[in-house]
Amino acid sequence: MKVFLRYEDNDDDSLHKTLKITLPKSWVSGPASRLLEQFVESYNAGAGGSANQLAVDDMHLSVRRSSNGGVDGGGDTTLQDLPSDGIVIETISDREDVYICHGPSRTLTEINAERQSAIEKKKVDEEQLSRCVHFGCNQRFPRGGPYPTNCKYHTGPPVFHETAKFWSCCPNKKAFDWEEFQSLPACQSGTCTDVKDEGSESQKQFLGGCDIREKMNGPKLRSIDDFNASVAAGGSEGAPVLERLRSVLEELGVENELFDQVLEGIKNEVAHKLTTTDCDDALVVDESMQILGGKLKNALKAIAVEQLRIK
Repeated sequence: MKVFLRYEDNDDDSLHKTLKITLPKSWVSGPASRLLEQFVESYNAGAGGSANQLAVDDMHLSVRRSSNGGVDGGGDTTLQDLPSDGIVIETISDREDVYICHGPSRTLTEINAERQSAIEKKKVDEEQLSRCVHFGCNQRFPRGGPYPTNCKYHTGPPVFHETAKFWSCCPNKKAFDWEEFQSLPACQSGTCTDVKDEGSESQKQFLGGCDIREKMNGPKLRSIDDFNASVAAGGSEGAPVLERLRSVLEELGVENELFDQVLEGIKNEVAHKLTTTDCDDALVVDESMQILGGKLKNALKAIAVEQLRIK
């Protein structure tokens, strides 16, 4: 296993140093502090040490990792401190750059305690803050205001379809990676708010391929038979549905006479409610379809409950 120890924590470039080390097997399973001791000893014995003596107790090791914990690989990275008692093979990758930085080392217990404290503090802070509900803003502010007036947002939810990412209100501006998507300009500006618009509770927070296809396809096209049945029933949308239901139930063993009897009874009740004598009126037929659908749904629910009871 090889590592590159780099000291760059100094404004004077002439005092920087890089040390390439092939680690003995005993070091690989040992504490990371041994690497720090080795580098400081080598540094102080060289040209940099005469002008910039380093003390082991005042230095620590760090590695540059991405936000998801991975080794250098593009994107945003930060220096993350290594615990002095961390095992080399468990905390450092082969041929990884290890940085020697000013500041005393900390143990794994101390680092974990600090991280947990930061997580708890962030949680408390977030409980006292509201997030703007406008799409794409994400600004936080005290509950109840004052509300930031520099809100940049979108009127529609984001769309994630295959490799493309874009805002539904700005379909002509697409991105193909997350950073590029986040940098897409907003189409609206105004004041932040933590109050959702009326009706927005049911609005999707993001859209996908199914939503796109549904939007492109529009309403389902009716067949010629459905169209003719609707026209014959005075424009009723329910008439062709009831005809298909009658045929399907017959295939399931429900006689047409029984279906007609039930439907006719429902239509008579609806016609009486609507104060009309025409049971074939479009409004009567359509409402009768809804009532029959509800009764069939309740019947299926009753069967499902019975099945659960049996189990």
